Amino acid sequence: VQLQASGGGLVQPGGSLRLSCAASGKTEDLFNIAWFRQAPGKEREGISCFVLSDSSTYYSHSVKGRVTISRDNAKNTVFLQMNSLKPEDTGVYYCAAAIEGWGTTWNDRSEYDYWGQGTQVTVSS
Repeated sequence: VQLQASGGGLVQPGGSLRLSCAASGKTEDLFNIAWFRQAPGKEREGISCFVLSDSSTYYSHSVKGRVTISRDNAKNTVFLQMNSLKPEDTGVYYCAAAIEGWGTTWNDRSEYDYWGQGTQVTVSS
């Protein structure tokens, strides 16, 4: 499985961005796809997850209410719509995919088998 993240960029506070994670290969083996972000000097944190079997979604407290994760089945793509962006949302955003359901929590990095290359999001005036 290969993951290609895209859609990052520079946006002003209060603005919006939509990130895309295009999956290719044996995607039928995947259980869920999630988005993580890594701010400068901080650990990579999970911000949202989409479970492919039942379309259930999960969000971190830091983005809940401002972010929506969704899927386009035909394109094997998961989107992350981010609104009301804040400077603290700045970081490199990675998508990740897991083959099995998590044994700990959805935002545990060790649960994921595949990672995309990351896309930079900068929120600044």
